[in-house]
Amino acid sequence: MDEKEKKEIEEIFKHHIGILSEDFQEKLDIVAEGHKMLTEKIDRMGSRLGKVEEGLERVETKVDAVASNLAAHRVDTESHRRIYRAKGTKD
Repeated sequence: MDEKEKKEIEEIFKHHIGILSEDFQEKLDIVAEGHKMLTEKIDRMGSRLGKVEEGLERVETKVDAVASNLAAHRVDTESHRRIYRAKGTKD
């Protein structure tokens, strides 16, 4: 192989490596963009989950209050059993 052929092969090789490098960079950019989108989506989901947790805490507080009121009502009605009884029941 003479020097001219070697330089020609070297130029073809450099050109091919350049094309592969550009292709790899484009794919890497796509992966980075997808990662960024997923990170943003996860952040939004975290915010939504925080709101759901707050709502569940409020519901839990309300359920506890209803349970407390029901327990107090039950104690009151059981202490007045003769006054509050269903028709047809006997003590």
